[in-house]
Amino acid sequence: MPACIPLGPVARFLLSGAAVVAGVSWSGIVQARDLVVALKTEPTSMDPQYHALTPNIQLSQTLFEPLVCVDADLKPEPCLAESWKADGKVWTFKLRPNVKFSDGSPMTSADVLFTMDRVPKVPNSPSSFKVYLQKVEKIEAPDPLTVRITTTEPYPLLAINMVGLPIMSAKAAAGAAPEGKTTTELNAGSGLVGTGPYKFVSWKRGSEVVFERNPHYWGKAPAWDKVIYRPISNPAARVAALLAGDVDLAEDPPTDDLERLRKEPKLTVETKASNRVIYVALDQNGEATPGITGAAPGKNPLLDKRVREAMSLAIDRTALVSRTMGGVATPAAQLLPYPMFGASKNLVNAAKPDPEKAKALLKEAGYPDGFTLVLGTPNGRYINDSKVAQTLAAMWTRIGVKTSIDANAPAVFFKNRDSYAYSAYLAGWGTATGEMSNTLIALLVTPDKDKGLGTTNRARYSNPAMDKLVAEASSQMDDAARAATLAKASELAMADFAMLPIHFEHSVWAMKKNVSFKGRADQQTMVQYAVPVK
Repeated sequence: MPACIPLGPVARFLLSGAAVVAGVSWSGIVQARDLVVALKTEPTSMDPQYHALTPNIQLSQTLFEPLVCVDADLKPEPCLAESWKADGKVWTFKLRPNVKFSDGSPMTSADVLFTMDRVPKVPNSPSSFKVYLQKVEKIEAPDPLTVRITTTEPYPLLAINMVGLPIMSAKAAAGAAPEGKTTTELNAGSGLVGTGPYKFVSWKRGSEVVFERNPHYWGKAPAWDKVIYRPISNPAARVAALLAGDVDLAEDPPTDDLERLRKEPKLTVETKASNRVIYVALDQNGEATPGITGAAPGKNPLLDKRVREAMSLAIDRTALVSRTMGGVATPAAQLLPYPMFGASKNLVNAAKPDPEKAKALLKEAGYPDGFTLVLGTPNGRYINDSKVAQTLAAMWTRIGVKTSIDANAPAVFFKNRDSYAYSAYLAGWGTATGEMSNTLIALLVTPDKDKGLGTTNRARYSNPAMDKLVAEASSQMDDAARAATLAKASELAMADFAMLPIHFEHSVWAMKKNVSFKGRADQQTMVQYAVPVK
């Protein structure tokens, strides 16, 4: 995964000099035109704090901006904060002056305080943004261009965590509810006022999302007068729309078509290795679990490490990547690709499949005849997701775990997952921060809603030894020590088969020759980085 780089050192975050503008890289306003983008997944919400999901984030961070941005390889850059520094437990952010929201009102430290105060108040969040505010004890605004954040202990992730919190307008997003404007109101466009290069126009569910140029944008003028996003969940239909000229840029064309598309003279194909891991989560909450039959009544075989190991050993990840993914992925042995920060160098290569050992482990665990399992999966959220699930089902069935697939549209799948309807499900996780800490905190640390821990741990896995290592890492200001601690935590979780990493996706974009878009490791289709080609 050469495109993935470590984020450290901490010193990188302690910037004090002039800012590097994290906006667009072209100069001036080019010839006016619109950009039409075919999305593979429609956002679930326009509320920038409701659901930490890539289809939502890539749109919200075009309307709004965080204090800290990251480039295409997840290297941090100043954004709404020109500089920041840490002094023990106190972080001080100096805001960029003369920034205006899309309604023309000034952006100040009061808007930052409103944004951060709102995060824990958003109800029913499927994947809460509280993960970015761990250990925050107090937030202050000494003056309109200064934000001071005090943490409960020295916390090296505070600056990079700001990447995940785009700043909302306190004036526009105020409301009667505890959180101000509700998610429903924001989805209707009320309160969607940000400092980003584009501003919200409309959202017709199932049809299109429309943005237009923000005339008050503080950075270089964005390239497009208007951006129209069209959700097209079928990969073949996205390509058909591109070839017909109905769209200018399409996410994730079918892997089977890539060779043909690369030869198409009117198109350009861009590929980028990402940090998104596709994984299988296995319910380890208790003996009562849905979707499993053939085991003893009231018994959950997934609680047995030998069963989880057997299911992992049944997977031929290399064959899956080659055949099912068309080579547009890398087999995974952990939840973040090495050498990204905190990934273990001992978990670079995925284990080789061993079906015979898998059968022996099942027998040893008391399941000589296996059992029956239903695997939940989205259909259209990740690259070839339902096909990957079908491949896994076939591999598990060969060792005696007779598996069927419950594939649903992404919105239905996430609703089912969040209500714990699956004993096993396939999903993906990509981190905007590029560090193992937030990945483990979200996916595997013992859930604690109040502390923002385990926010996406729908398997309800719990390992106190791993939790202790993750907690230890979160206060280690020395990069080398923190990376080593996170690597140990990762090794511990993977040795316990806490969840089964399958592969890291390579993202693909196809576009007309007159459009240029360079891929991002976070997989986000951020239109502020798409430019016309003359």
